[in-house]
Amino acid sequence: MIFRPLAAAVALALAASLPAFAQDPATELDEVLVTATRTEIALRDSLSPAQVIGRAEIERSQATSLQQLLAGRAGINLTNTGGLGKQTSLFLRGAGSNQLLVLVDGVRMGSATAGLAALQDLPVEQIERIEIVRGPHSSLYGADAIGGVIQVFTRRDRDGLQPRAMLGAGSNGLREASAGLGVGNERGWFGADVALLRTDGINACDGTTAGWGAGCFAEQPDRDGYRNRSASVRGGGRLGEAWTLEGSALRADGYNHYDGSWADYSETVQQVLSGKLRYAPNARVALQASLGRNDDRSDDYSPFGLAGSLETRRGQAALQGEFVLAEGQQLIAGVDWAEDRITGTTTYVADSRDNTGAFAEYHGRFGAQQLQLGLRGDDNEQFGSHTTGNAGWGWKSSGGLHLSARYSTGFRAPSFNDLYYPNYGNPALRPEESRNLNLGIAGGGDGWRWTVDLYQNNVDDLVSYDSTTALPGNIDTARLRGGEATIATSVAGWDLQAQYSHVDPRNRSAGPNHGKLLPRRSRDTGRIDLDRSFGALAIGATFNTAGHRYDDAANLVRVGGYSTLDLRVEYVFHPDWTVQARVTNVGDHDYELMDWYNQPGREFGINLRWKPKAR
Repeated sequence: MIFRPLAAAVALALAASLPAFAQDPATELDEVLVTATRTEIALRDSLSPAQVIGRAEIERSQATSLQQLLAGRAGINLTNTGGLGKQTSLFLRGAGSNQLLVLVDGVRMGSATAGLAALQDLPVEQIERIEIVRGPHSSLYGADAIGGVIQVFTRRDRDGLQPRAMLGAGSNGLREASAGLGVGNERGWFGADVALLRTDGINACDGTTAGWGAGCFAEQPDRDGYRNRSASVRGGGRLGEAWTLEGSALRADGYNHYDGSWADYSETVQQVLSGKLRYAPNARVALQASLGRNDDRSDDYSPFGLAGSLETRRGQAALQGEFVLAEGQQLIAGVDWAEDRITGTTTYVADSRDNTGAFAEYHGRFGAQQLQLGLRGDDNEQFGSHTTGNAGWGWKSSGGLHLSARYSTGFRAPSFNDLYYPNYGNPALRPEESRNLNLGIAGGGDGWRWTVDLYQNNVDDLVSYDSTTALPGNIDTARLRGGEATIATSVAGWDLQAQYSHVDPRNRSAGPNHGKLLPRRSRDTGRIDLDRSFGALAIGATFNTAGHRYDDAANLVRVGGYSTLDLRVEYVFHPDWTVQARVTNVGDHDYELMDWYNQPGREFGINLRWKPKAR
């Protein structure tokens, strides 16, 4: 039952809301959110459950990967095949990793063949902020956003001259370095960053050559290293009083050793290009045109040479208008187009498809109440027309209590691998469709905030591997039911953030797996971050926990739960210089996120950061 664990979370949230303990603000309640509505709104006004991770929090966490930064956050389950740089999947609210839309500076990122984004190759040193929006948002973005949307924004500097640099080292041969420069004012801005991360790695997989179910089907008890080189440039400026132009480019090259039977080394490229032209002649009208492209390339090598290569090219274009109809009344409408193309050594029956969509969303405020209505139509080259929508309502009391309800629908077109991969694909697959209801309650005041959300997402025709046919198939119905609770406050000088998630992702189709949990999702996850500053010295800790999960659809292969504790400290020994040190997995726990695949034990790290004050 969902209610027992959520009752504990609600009690925790209410306890944290006692005003006697509230001191300095733990979070910035005026934080801006873009992803939930495709336009800027205050985070506290969002009817969609959302979270923003800013640059200051990224640096304070000392995370070396997106996996480490996102683990345990509300609604998130992660799997990973053996440490830094290894394939990482993110399940948001129980939805599959291919049911998550990932954007980088507004551009869709991901492989059209595998159907998911290479999160492991996005370097945290290139990231300014991350927005996580939970629940279906196909009515704004079209296909893929069944579980939600995660948007990554690359570095931005708009206040004077801001150079920076970082050097780091750690366990398992970790070496890090980055440098960047930003300059800007109210008329224009420019920035560039480069970063390098390298690790000798751990033994990624304890697989054998025994046959089916033997992990990576290889016995390679060696270290599996990883190297990532990245660079980004971005800039923008005002062209007169009404026009704004901006653009960005990010490229990350990965070099990855892993354990495998047919190949054990790969070279990858993630590249994102974006451009936007905005015209805002007055406070009531804004028009925006945008172009973008994502390149996802992987070359796999065996000891005998190139074993295979694959590249996805995703282009997109959009026109969007934002119109203030009256005070507190806004309409957002637009059209967008996207095209996927694949090339490589694997032959697919079809190697391209496009999608054209038109959307409109209304936001209204009537005193203490909010109203949100959205509708979108998509014309997919392979799967025809799909209509999605959303309806949301919110109410705020004078005492800071916020109630919300949101109903939304979504869809996802099967990936090229699902449909056409040789000896695996099933061209008879149908698109997935979802119906989601979210109920939320939030409260807060000066220096504290808590939220509780309950949801149910019914997904029809869920694409899943069918062991009886050895092909992907459509599960008639899957039910994703759960809830999340979050707290942010300050207690006796300590900044506290706590997050708890419960999800019950069930196969509701007739057959031998009826009632079984969908694989690789922990039902219960949690995270607590605790930080405090003592002048130039700051200390912190992160506690992560996740319950057991199953690695197969029949729930026969159980992967145990885990808990880890990370400790960190930093010292500003000069106004421009900071030294950081950390210990992750302090208890040296041996655990897995997928059967057969190892995770790092206790690790140490140290960073030196240089960041002169803006001038």
